[in-house]
Amino acid sequence: MEINNKYDILKLDNQLCFPLYACAKEIVRQYKPILDKFDLTYTQYITMMVMWERQELNVKELGEYIYLDSGTLTPVLKKLESKGYIKRNRSKDDERNLLVVLTERGENLKEEALSIPAQVGQCIILETEEIILLQKLLFKMLNQFK
Repeated sequence: MEINNKYDILKLDNQLCFPLYACAKEIVRQYKPILDKFDLTYTQYITMMVMWERQELNVKELGEYIYLDSGTLTPVLKKLESKGYIKRNRSKDDERNLLVVLTERGENLKEEALSIPAQVGQCIILETEEIILLQKLLFKMLNQFK
């Protein structure tokens, strides 16, 4: 960041948000052709990654994991349910609580998806240590928004 006068703070090159935004957009663009083979969007894919890890959780918890509100998450869940990867059920203990449950078909997709990280990883030209550091820094930033 180079600040020589008061207006330099407004330069795009001096913003942290811009390279984060642009990199995120470009990485998601790299995922697209890979995920197209699985008939998944990026948002559906990250939702499935949480489901593979947790098997069952409520919509609120799922949204917290992937930083999406229920209004944004609901259409994603409906689509994944129509594909047979998840089921949505009302909690027996509390009807207001909507549970998301991984189906057998959703679990089977996990095996097929094992190749996705390596395929996308080929597009990122960073050393392993740099990737680990970047990931730690990004999670540190994300955690401040919780």
